[in-house]
Amino acid sequence: MASQAPTAFEVGDYVVYPKHGVGRVVELQSEEIAGMKLDLYVLRFEKERMTLRVPVNKIESIGMRKLSSDKTLREAMETLKGKPKVKRTMWSRRAQEYEAKINSGDLVSIAEVTRDLFRPEDQPEQSYSERQIFEAASSRLARELAAMEKTDEPTALGKILAVLREHAPKYYETAEEA
Repeated sequence: MASQAPTAFEVGDYVVYPKHGVGRVVELQSEEIAGMKLDLYVLRFEKERMTLRVPVNKIESIGMRKLSSDKTLREAMETLKGKPKVKRTMWSRRAQEYEAKINSGDLVSIAEVTRDLFRPEDQPEQSYSERQIFEAASSRLARELAAMEKTDEPTALGKILAVLREHAPKYYETAEEA
């Protein structure tokens, strides 16, 4: 049985690598390693100034994928409008769950983390680690949105924060009412 990549990526394509977010295929390479010919995608992640070489035969097991569909993007943006779900478990356990969702590469899961950790300006400060995870999730979401809408990350992030600011207040009591 011939092994063919289920999703072939071309040079110039934006792809999502679950652990690192949106990158771009900058080159296809073939190398001989230990007597075996290996085809590699060379990915460039501008924000991290990182280049990654991914064996073509590993993209499925890694979960590397094309940018989300418009339908998935709409679902992620809708998710931002929902009621934040905050479990009453220890922060360390929640933090692990949030990290796992971010690293899953699933846009809707990343939107859930972004929504759940967003704090309107009139709410109590977040802890440093909550803020870090929020920034990781919202940045990951913004980069994919930016690539899909052919804009830049700050513009996409602005759009995400506008949705959160518009919808989050109804889920929080304002400081004056408390």
